[in-house]
Amino acid sequence: MDWWLLFAVFLFFACAVLIVAEVFIPSAGLLGICAMACLVGGLWIFFQHSPVAGWIGVVVALVMVPLLLALAYKVLPKTRFGRRVILTPPTRDRGDAIADTPELARLIGRAGTVITTMRPVGMCDFDGRRVECVAESGYLQKDRQVKVIRVEGTQVTVRVMDEA
Repeated sequence: MDWWLLFAVFLFFACAVLIVAEVFIPSAGLLGICAMACLVGGLWIFFQHSPVAGWIGVVVALVMVPLLLALAYKVLPKTRFGRRVILTPPTRDRGDAIADTPELARLIGRAGTVITTMRPVGMCDFDGRRVECVAESGYLQKDRQVKVIRVEGTQVTVRVMDEA
């Protein structure tokens, strides 16, 4: 085997290492440019040897580059560096969050307590579950007893119990 072919294979491995390094090391694209230079140099050497070797190199490159990028981005969030630079997705506290529409529809006819003054929007408690509600009559004081009369999308409308 010709030493030029060994050098071309080495350039492909160097390209692979540089692609992975580009994901983990902030270099403003310099490592990516070096990786592409290694890839182009390796392909040039393969095509100089024979067209068949060149096209095999192209196929290897078309498989190697996306596979390495996907693998590196899959591993990145699990590293200490990755956890520091990648934002964590927001968490939803089911106790304080507005529920999904099917869950809200189950509240129709249920009684609850106003826990924040409603002007006309405020929070109500339905068996330990906080839900943002709209008062039908406008302004409601805290600790009033209310009943859910309507749910439209995520808007829950309540009415004071004495008026129900």
